[in-house]
Amino acid sequence: MYIGVDLGTSAVKLLLMDGDGTIIKTVSKEYPIFFPQDGWSEQNPSDWLKQSIAGIREISEGYTDKIEGIGVGGQMHGLVCLDENDNVIRPAILWNDGRTEKEVDYLNNTIGKDKLSKYTGNIAFAGFTAPKILWMKANEPENFSKIKKIMLPKDYIVYMFTGISASEYSDAAGMLLLDTEHKCWSKEMIDICGIKEEMLPKLHESYDVVGEVKSSIMSDLGLTGTVKVVAGAGDNAAAAIGTGACGAGKCNLSLGTSGTIFITSDKFAVDDNNSLHSFCHADGGFHLMGCMLSAASCNKWWMDDIIRDTDYAAEQKKMDKIGTNNVYFLPYLMGERSPYNNPRLKAGFMGIRMDTTREDMSLAVLEGVAFGLRDSLEVARSLGIEVTESTICGGGAKSPLWRKIIANVMNLNIMTVENDEGPALGGAILAAVGCGRYKDVIEAKKNIIRYKETITPDAELTARYEERYQNFHEIVKTIIPLY
Repeated sequence: MYIGVDLGTSAVKLLLMDGDGTIIKTVSKEYPIFFPQDGWSEQNPSDWLKQSIAGIREISEGYTDKIEGIGVGGQMHGLVCLDENDNVIRPAILWNDGRTEKEVDYLNNTIGKDKLSKYTGNIAFAGFTAPKILWMKANEPENFSKIKKIMLPKDYIVYMFTGISASEYSDAAGMLLLDTEHKCWSKEMIDICGIKEEMLPKLHESYDVVGEVKSSIMSDLGLTGTVKVVAGAGDNAAAAIGTGACGAGKCNLSLGTSGTIFITSDKFAVDDNNSLHSFCHADGGFHLMGCMLSAASCNKWWMDDIIRDTDYAAEQKKMDKIGTNNVYFLPYLMGERSPYNNPRLKAGFMGIRMDTTREDMSLAVLEGVAFGLRDSLEVARSLGIEVTESTICGGGAKSPLWRKIIANVMNLNIMTVENDEGPALGGAILAAVGCGRYKDVIEAKKNIIRYKETITPDAELTARYEERYQNFHEIVKTIIPLY
């Protein structure tokens, strides 16, 4: 049996899977997040470890001698620093922390986006790890001087379980320290950040076994025998494995708090403006990813805070203007990452008239998120990448109406999976591959992933949405100079 771990921002979610891919049970353990200053976001790695241990102990009860491997997926970009005694120097700075505006400006405009793209395949974003290192160097020099090891959140769990400092390419690509195309640490970025390569973990493919759980931790976990630990994956790559988006030419859409479009490739590619992230994939290849900062959170904001109605399904049943709505919603409640990289963009409604109804505006919110995801898909298409179908996951994907809108806005067949466990399932699959149950990720996918439903675009509705998307795009281009 195999355990998949999803080290999220609010909780660690764990999944127990047998060798045939059957999910035996799941467990979730929450931990706090701290906001010590406006725009800051931090967590204590000790909380991750404590709850991961508690979760594995609970989920393995009754199977303590049958666990063969563990795979950890988790939140990306976070900065975890250890001193010479392996003590955490300061709370981890998370992916959604916004303190690095000065450092991002320095990297993109002083060092230069062209150089960053040449070194790493990407440009600087506030969430990435390298700007956080520069912030720590400038603002906490005493702490910076103590650094002996730098790692990502999930890699801290792997280190504490195995005693081996290891990472893998999918998560490391989001640090702005990895030469993504050549899968090695960028010496130029290491120099820019003022660190040493020996501070960084050894790099692996996601399914590589990096070590075994230490005997001292085995007793805490309540496990017996030998348990292997694979390198794991960043959360989006792990979710893609968990939905079967592996091998070239596949796509996965995630409708969570944020929204992502994840497009797989066997070749490294970068768009002209670095509008999409060019990262490595957990299947051994590469992927392009567009990330919009507000997706399902747009609908939550509209329903919970504005119209104050938490019956989402009932609200959606009233929407009868699919494809003919006159109202547009710009989904930039927290600015935007892909494809605009503009934290100052604002949300808004356009096209409101005297006869506009509440249902029109509710529908516009769902459509606006779909249009925002389409923006990133168009960047991928500009590179000659053909996408005809996509899996979909996340809380927003539970809405049949939203899935229908996305299928027609993006002109894609949209498939749902039987087990929407995302990163935790991906982690378990990687563990099964690493332990030799399957020869590779593709074989594991064929044996484990099952699809439940496929939504096919309707030609007439797709044509209507094509016109509306072009209008949406013109509106966005018009308002960008205001911000």
